[in-house]
Amino acid sequence: MKDDIIYLVLLGSCIGFGQFYRKFTDPEQKKLVGTGIGLLVVLSVSGFHMLHMLFCYLVSALLIIYASRKVCHLACFGFMFGYLFFFRSLSFLGYDSPPGHTNMIQMILTLKLVGLAFEVNNAYTKSKTVDEKKQDGVQPATMSESDRALLKLDMLDIFHYSFNYVGVLTGPYITFKTYRDAMYLPFSGKADCIGATVEKLKVIPLYAALFLLVSYIWPLQYATSGEFYEERSFFYRLMYVWPTFFIFRMRIYTGILLSECVCTMAGVGAYPKLAGSKPGHGPSKEDYSLDASSSSAALEYDFETVRNIDVINTERCWTFREAMKYWNMCVQYWMAMYVYKRFPSKKYRTLATLAVSAIWHGVYAGYYFCICGAPFYLPIEDLYVKLFIKDATGQKRTVLNVLCWISKFFAFSYLGIAFLLLTVDKIWYYYSSVYHFGYVLWIVLYGVGVLIAKQRKASAKKEAKTVQDAGAKQD
Repeated sequence: MKDDIIYLVLLGSCIGFGQFYRKFTDPEQKKLVGTGIGLLVVLSVSGFHMLHMLFCYLVSALLIIYASRKVCHLACFGFMFGYLFFFRSLSFLGYDSPPGHTNMIQMILTLKLVGLAFEVNNAYTKSKTVDEKKQDGVQPATMSESDRALLKLDMLDIFHYSFNYVGVLTGPYITFKTYRDAMYLPFSGKADCIGATVEKLKVIPLYAALFLLVSYIWPLQYATSGEFYEERSFFYRLMYVWPTFFIFRMRIYTGILLSECVCTMAGVGAYPKLAGSKPGHGPSKEDYSLDASSSSAALEYDFETVRNIDVINTERCWTFREAMKYWNMCVQYWMAMYVYKRFPSKKYRTLATLAVSAIWHGVYAGYYFCICGAPFYLPIEDLYVKLFIKDATGQKRTVLNVLCWISKFFAFSYLGIAFLLLTVDKIWYYYSSVYHFGYVLWIVLYGVGVLIAKQRKASAKKEAKTVQDAGAKQD
C-alpha cells in the first residue's frame, strides 16, 4: 500500500506539472526542465539504486553512438535485457533488492534504449538504401528530419530522452521520434491537453473504487492461506480466479490511464488527427510535420500515440486474441516491431515475442506460466471460432460470441493467477488444488475440435466426390 501511495503522489505531481511544462517553447529549455524533473522522480523513488539506470544509460549510449550501426541494436538488446535480469537477481546474490517502482523505471528504460538502438539501425538502413539508389541514378525517397537526427545522436540527446519525466516512471513507451516531436513541434500548444486529460481522469475513480472494493472482499492473499485450501470447495477455489483477475485489471487500468494523463497534460504524443497516429508508433503520415504550420482552428488533435490501453474494447471484445491487441498497446508495438518482425524464424516468432515479454516483466516463474501460456490457448480459440462462430448468424452467433467471451475471461483469469502468485510452489499448489482444470479442459477441447474439423473435412470431400460422380453420370 505504501508503494501505491508513493506511485499515486508522483503521478499526480507529474500530471499537474504538465500544465506548466507544455508552455515552454524553447526546445533546449524544455529538454533541460523535463530531464531535471525526471531525475528528481527517479532519485526520489530509487535513491542510490539510481546508479543502475545511469550505468545502463552510459553503456547503451556508447553502444548506440560508437558501435557499428549494423549491429548496435543487437548489442544494446543483449546488454539491456542481460542487465535487467541481473538487476532483478540482486536479492539472490545477497544484495538489497531495488524498490518496486525502481524496477518499473528500469523496465521502461530498457524499452527506450533498446528501441532507440533499433530506430538508429532503421535510419542507417534507410540511408544506405537512399545512397544506393542515388548511385544507380534512381530518384530515392528522401530521408525524414527524424531519421537524419537519429544518425547525428550524441550522449546528451540520449540522456534527455532516457530521463525526461514524461513516462519515466511507468511509461507509456514513446519512440525517440515522438519525444523529439514533442520538443520541436508546436502541437502541444494547439491540442486540447486539459480536455484529453480530464476525459481520462473521469473514469479513474470508478476503476480505483472497484479495485479497492473487490480486493477487500476477495483479497489475493486469501488464495495462499490454509483456510482457502482446507475449507473451501473445489468450485470456490476454481472460481476465485475471476475476482483476482478483475482486481488486477482495475489496478492496471488505473495505473495506465494515470500514466497516459502525464503525457496528455504535457502535450507529449499530440498530433493532428490527419497524421493517422497509432499507439506507440506515432504518425503513419510521413509529412505530418507540415501540419505544424497550419491554423490550429483548422485541425483536430489526438493522443493516439500514447494511448496504451483501450479499456472498453478489452472488456467487451469477444475473443482472447482481440483483447490482447487492446492491452498495453505501446509495449505491444515495441514487441511487434523489434522482436516479432525481426525474429528470423516465422514459425517460432510468436513464442519468442511472448518469451521476451515474460523476461521483460520479471524473473518469477509466474510471468512465464501466464504469458507463455497464451500461445497454447490461442489455437484452441481460433479452431472453435473457425468451426462454430465464423459462419454463424443471428441469435446463434450472439450466443456463441457470449460463450467465447466467457471462455476468454476464464483463460485470462486462469493464466493470470500464475502472474499474481509468482512463485512455482504457490502456482503449482493452486493448480493442483483445482486438478489443473483449465489445462485439462483446453486439451480436451482441442482434441474434440480437431476431431470435428477432420470429420467436417472428410464429409466435405465425400460430398464433393458425390457431386462430381453425379455430374459424370449425367454426362
